[in-house]
Amino acid sequence: MTVLALFNLIQEDLAKVEEKMRRAGQEAEGPLADAIIYLLSSGGKRIRPALTIAAARHYPVDTEALTSLAAAVEMLHTATLVHDDVIDGSLLRRGNPTLNARWSAGATVLAGDYIFARAAIFAAETHSVPVVQLFAETLAVICSGELRQMFKYYDLDQPLDEYYKRIYAKTASLFAAAAALGALLAQAPEAHIAAFREFGHYLGMAFQIVDDILDFVGTEDTLGKPIGSDLRQGTITLPVFYYLQRGGDRNLIVQVFNAQGEEKQAALTRALEAIQVSGAIDAAREEAWEFAQKAQKALEIVPDTPYREALRDIAAYVVERTY
Repeated sequence: MTVLALFNLIQEDLAKVEEKMRRAGQEAEGPLADAIIYLLSSGGKRIRPALTIAAARHYPVDTEALTSLAAAVEMLHTATLVHDDVIDGSLLRRGNPTLNARWSAGATVLAGDYIFARAAIFAAETHSVPVVQLFAETLAVICSGELRQMFKYYDLDQPLDEYYKRIYAKTASLFAAAAALGALLAQAPEAHIAAFREFGHYLGMAFQIVDDILDFVGTEDTLGKPIGSDLRQGTITLPVFYYLQRGGDRNLIVQVFNAQGEEKQAALTRALEAIQVSGAIDAAREEAWEFAQKAQKALEIVPDTPYREALRDIAAYVVERTY
């Protein structure tokens, strides 16, 4: 099976989710409707709603409620991206201009808030208090992760554990919730819900580590944004931790933080080259594989279905991807 296996299994469910999100966009007012449709059409992988659908489809589940829940998960993710772009000042995402590049910061934040609200409405359509509670808790964790990152910009002395806490909150918490919510909606046994949550947690950790790796070794064409963006804005990611642990030149990183204009780009180029040849990238990728393997192992207790095998393949894909 390949990464396409999961999307082949759930294509009808995912089509319903896409239609529901587009209808929500069309119901918005004027420019906001155009913005939501633009965001939904900008090339997202749809991994998070795919996790929700696949987890739920291990069991009998109401299709209409599942469609609402999976749409809620993807709309929540979309809203976080809108706010991320404002915080980071990003003008490109997936090769397309961000909403932040087209609208004022205030208008962009309000658009993100609207999308959050639509996500909450979708979650409420499941008529499940436990689902809505977990959804709300996850949103709170994501917001705390963004704050953690902002407060740790340019901090080369932060402990490695701070990085893990941050990427769990920012990324892995939504992967964990996406999988757990599907099982929760389907009223799966508690042990199975916990297993799906653990799967999503480890999968999300691997996903974010690979994102952080690609920021050093990808290309602007494949990433849809300039490489080195994290380091340029002062975000310390796993490759930087490993580079410094291996005796890398701390001053190269400091120069990126302190330089301006053309000199900043030159300093960034020097730092990227040093990190790329230091062995830090290989060490980070090995760690991503370890998380992916833990994710696969977490699924051992859930029903043996084609969905389970497809989820195992997704764990491998997450580490092997190049964008």
